[in-house]
Amino acid sequence: MSRETPLGEFLRARREALKPHEVGLPEHGRRRVAGLRREEVALLAGVSADYYIRLEQGRETRPSPQVVTAIALALRLTAEATDHLHRLCLDETQRPRHSRHDTVSAPLLRLMDGWEHTPAFIVGPALDILAANALATVLHDGFARFDNLARMVFLDPAGRDFYQEWDRTAHSCVAELRAAYGFDPSSRRIATVVDELSRASDEFARLWQLHEVKSKTQEGKHLRHPYVGDLHIAFAAFTVNGAPHQQLVVYQAESASPTAGALQRLSALIPASAHAESSWE
Repeated sequence: MSRETPLGEFLRARREALKPHEVGLPEHGRRRVAGLRREEVALLAGVSADYYIRLEQGRETRPSPQVVTAIALALRLTAEATDHLHRLCLDETQRPRHSRHDTVSAPLLRLMDGWEHTPAFIVGPALDILAANALATVLHDGFARFDNLARMVFLDPAGRDFYQEWDRTAHSCVAELRAAYGFDPSSRRIATVVDELSRASDEFARLWQLHEVKSKTQEGKHLRHPYVGDLHIAFAAFTVNGAPHQQLVVYQAESASPTAGALQRLSALIPASAHAESSWE
């Protein structure tokens, strides 16, 4: 009997996403499954087919690190996806205790508020906006609420206008949630966000089932603000010391560029009260 686990769901999704020719296997004849067969993954990983099937079906949940690494190689997983797979094999006693993720330190708030020409905000594991400086708030004022990046991308109509590369943003957003889920599969907040978005957005539900994993790193973004128009932003995310499940997200413009000028015009829209006291404190 199948009783799928997070581990089994991940293995099945990544197996179905991999084509035989990508691992040097022939594709002759009619195949009744998407991607690789379970027996093919087992062969590539050097484990028995029965053992691998039990992993996918949730009847085996504690493979050795060596077996996990072999399966990761067979599935052609990235280093980040491989780490995610290893985390899914941990039981609750092996996971670090998770403290609250929703409190941002006062020094970090003061640091962000001092960046008058740089949008900056803090996100939690479920992509909740935990704090933002005045310029980041004005930058996102076309949204109904500046509260959760995933909800803004998939449920707010403004998302498709604001994020000019919406498909890439959507994939990244879901992959970031998956990465956070791997660290804390029992997170109620992540479960709530995923449930809400899965019911309200078919696109989110489809992407969530792909089990793609990717944390925030550094990349460029093409945004469009309803007042100042196109913005070509350099983006970076940093783990917060003392709160490792929070990330500081910083947007920057190239010096003397049209985007820098646009951000300067946006800063003129910030209410005087926002400069004096952060609304996030």
